[in-house]
Amino acid sequence: MSEEAAAEKMFREAGAIVEGHFLLTSGRHSPVYWEKFRILEQPRYTERLCAMIAAHFRGHGARLVAGPTTGGVIISYEVARQLGLRSIFAEREGATRVFRRGFEITPGERVLVVDDILTTGGSVLEVINEVARKGGELAGVGVLVDRSGGSIDFGAPLFSCHRTSVPSYPPEECPLCRAGKPLSKPGSA
Repeated sequence: MSEEAAAEKMFREAGAIVEGHFLLTSGRHSPVYWEKFRILEQPRYTERLCAMIAAHFRGHGARLVAGPTTGGVIISYEVARQLGLRSIFAEREGATRVFRRGFEITPGERVLVVDDILTTGGSVLEVINEVARKGGELAGVGVLVDRSGGSIDFGAPLFSCHRTSVPSYPPEECPLCRAGKPLSKPGSA
């Protein structure tokens, strides 16, 4: 079984792939939701998925792993643990993310940015921008699931444990809304 097939199998076994009508963090609507916390609550799955990311980026010169809150904290920690590196995370502050809690990046330090589910790339880009603002260099980007179908270019290597192309829609163009399907906002209850 390929790594990608193994990753999808883990998501399915954990009940992390849900169908319906969902409001994504990006503000877009989708008929499929990848509930990352069904994976992240299972250390055996989290460890295996993060091992895929760590194996891919071993030898890319990363000296630090960073992710956005919330799911990215766990992924950053586990990938860093497996690579023997430090782990930091960027928190929301106003319209962007910043490193707080005394987290530092040495100028020129190569940083691997990780996250859970990639749809539009907004959270990852906010972390990348903060890495650059702190003087770090992007070594690559690793995610559990790339929902964009590989359409996002961060200017550095991108690795995903699983790549899919699930449709997502701006709210005003959503066929699920037009059909009257109730909208769910995962994580709000």
